[in-house]
Amino acid sequence: MIKIKKNQLINDWEFYKGSLGGIWEVWREELIKNHFNVSWNKVKLPHCYNEYDAVDPYQKYYQGPAWYRNKLTINNPYPQGRTLLHFEGAGQKTEVYLYKNKIAEHLGAYNEFKVDLTEELKSLEKESAFADQVPIAIKTDNSRDLETIPSDISDFNLYGGIYRYLNLIYLPAISIERVKIDSKNVSNEKAEVKLTIYLYNPDKIADELDFKLLIKNTKQEIVKKDDFTLNSSPKNEVTVNFTIENPDLWSPENPNLYSCLVKLKSEYGETEVEENFGLRYFEFIKKGPFKLNGRRLLLRGTHRHEDHAGVGAAMTYQMIEKEMNLIKEMGVNFIRLGHYQQSRYVLELCDKLGILVWEEIPWCRGGLGGTEYQKQAVNMLESMIDQHYNHPSIIIWGLGNENDWEADFDYFNKKEIRNFMFKLNELAHNLDKTRKTAIRRCDFCSDIVDIYSPSIWAGWYGGVYTEYQEASKNEFEKVDHFLHVEWGADNLAGRHVEDPFTGFDLIEAASGAAEKDGDYFLEGGRKRVSRDGDWSEDYFCELIDWHLKEQEDMDWLTGTAQWPFKDFSTPVRPKNPIPYMNLKGVVERDLTKKEGYYVFQSYWSEKAMIHIQGASMDLRWGQLDELKTIKVYSNCSKVELFLNQKSLGIKKRNYQDFPAAGLRWQSNFKKGINKVEAVGYNDGVEVLTETEFIYQTEKWGFPSQIELEKHQVDQNKYFIEAKVYDENNIFCPDADFFVEFDLTGDGKLLDNLGVLYGSKIIQLASGRAGIFVEQKQGTAIVSIKADKIKTKFVEI
Repeated sequence: MIKIKKNQLINDWEFYKGSLGGIWEVWREELIKNHFNVSWNKVKLPHCYNEYDAVDPYQKYYQGPAWYRNKLTINNPYPQGRTLLHFEGAGQKTEVYLYKNKIAEHLGAYNEFKVDLTEELKSLEKESAFADQVPIAIKTDNSRDLETIPSDISDFNLYGGIYRYLNLIYLPAISIERVKIDSKNVSNEKAEVKLTIYLYNPDKIADELDFKLLIKNTKQEIVKKDDFTLNSSPKNEVTVNFTIENPDLWSPENPNLYSCLVKLKSEYGETEVEENFGLRYFEFIKKGPFKLNGRRLLLRGTHRHEDHAGVGAAMTYQMIEKEMNLIKEMGVNFIRLGHYQQSRYVLELCDKLGILVWEEIPWCRGGLGGTEYQKQAVNMLESMIDQHYNHPSIIIWGLGNENDWEADFDYFNKKEIRNFMFKLNELAHNLDKTRKTAIRRCDFCSDIVDIYSPSIWAGWYGGVYTEYQEASKNEFEKVDHFLHVEWGADNLAGRHVEDPFTGFDLIEAASGAAEKDGDYFLEGGRKRVSRDGDWSEDYFCELIDWHLKEQEDMDWLTGTAQWPFKDFSTPVRPKNPIPYMNLKGVVERDLTKKEGYYVFQSYWSEKAMIHIQGASMDLRWGQLDELKTIKVYSNCSKVELFLNQKSLGIKKRNYQDFPAAGLRWQSNFKKGINKVEAVGYNDGVEVLTETEFIYQTEKWGFPSQIELEKHQVDQNKYFIEAKVYDENNIFCPDADFFVEFDLTGDGKLLDNLGVLYGSKIIQLASGRAGIFVEQKQGTAIVSIKADKIKTKFVEI
């Protein structure tokens, strides 16, 4: 973190999505507006121009150029000072213009970059028209380009826009560019630390420089203090070495961070840089588990895409913080950032919260392109390591993902891919000798990197979930260092079934647990749960419950990472229950928790928790005399269950007793309303939860009608709920066909959000669907239609 004069450029931006004939047209709005239908709209940064169309069921998302413009007031307080634009990320290609002159371009959507405006500003100062405000235009472009990474056949959107923060920075003529912090020979007794201070001195000014250095531990105690004077040198770097005795080691349980403050003062001004760093040591045991600070740590992980409902990639710091806190509260101690360098704030939070990180470059699918393609991959690896080097949370640099997945070119050369992987691996180790390298799913490169993750999707893309441990052990034996990332299953929020489809009777165990090309399609190919299953939250809970149970007893296991934490948009899944959404998350795209979140908590969270499985299910069904199972997910040692105020007994938690670690009860339900309460006991601490549902005993026939209900949420917002019934007006709780919402009149659907109640086209979740409507004046008519069912309307 550089403590300098910095302004986040958030407000007063105007945006146009489309191409222009040239930069001059940015500033000739009135001349071209009527001829070319160019319309500029006000936006705030960060901004992604695929915030809604990425999940629009009627069309593919926009890939092309877009423009941002603003007029900035420049007020650099330093004599001979430098003025820079600092991009925290923009996709996928960026061009920067001051008035009519292009001053920079950048390729790569995920790494940070800076643009020095100083010299061009001097030229503009001669024109009196720009004495007060400087016109700046920025073009971003996410057009398809086979000679760039990541590939467009990747299972995520290649977003466009200035979707991370943009900062205006003022610097003295000589300033601190960054501080690199190395540690070695770390132990419980001491740690050796080396600081390298890099200067920014583009004019190569020779001057006397005064430095102040202050290092504090987590208790704010000073562990190192130094003042020294140097002359600036052609190398523009300064090194400082010191030892910290009895260091406070960093770990997920105790994410101890040291602060490093470096101040630089010269006759041109003063700057200071404050960086946090942590001291820890780790080891991936050959043919064995992972150790942190000398002790075994089972990596309990998930994944993250930079994607959110209504904003695409343009997540604010507040959104990121909410997400990362939810991840930590789930009990996670490890995360893979898929499949690209992510926001600096994500890494800062991983340091603070105690989450170990695998971060990777976006060489994802498609094969290997030519010289420029490979140059981009190298540049992005260099940038990622350079920009995120100081984060103690990072233990792995990822070099690629699914590089055995061909499609972009009319050739696919394994030898060339191996040669390039060797090059990246060597580069990563030259840039950082303290961390490991890894890839996922490219068997013919598994021997190159330090750590390898094969494809194991037991119970989803291949096989059944009870094959998980055997499949993992088989892959573990093939490499020196095994780490299983990406496992899980799609699950539509709100979809529940009484008897989840497991595939045990349909799928041959010998079919294998690895994903094969085409397995993500919803039809064709081999038998698999992803094709033939129910996509319910209930099956998802069952699958992850089994995986987590097994992992507890796999003493050779380094760890795993479930894929992914949050549902995210993808261009390659148009036929999913929510079109263009990958639904494998434990939370929805807007961070609404699904049932699976609590299963993970029951195994991983240290804080006492309890959750009745199906609490989001306000209706269950069956016969009056039928025994029904109630499951409770909890990390408490004992749980007592009450049904309609009658105790069903106390059970002890035993993770080996699948499912729900033995916390399950059987009972009859009464027709109508049933109330369930659960009380957990854990070392004198009591936690409780309750839920209520209607038990339907009437049998239903074929769905034949849809009814709409409106519920006013606030003055200008309504929730429209759809329910499906048979010809006798009996609710059909297993209906799962597609429905489509529409609106006519004064109002709008709050759609294209990629969530359960924010999608105009969606599969029913247990016989229901819903959407929110904004309506400020007049009258609106909301409709819902489905194949072979009469369209229904409701007036607002």
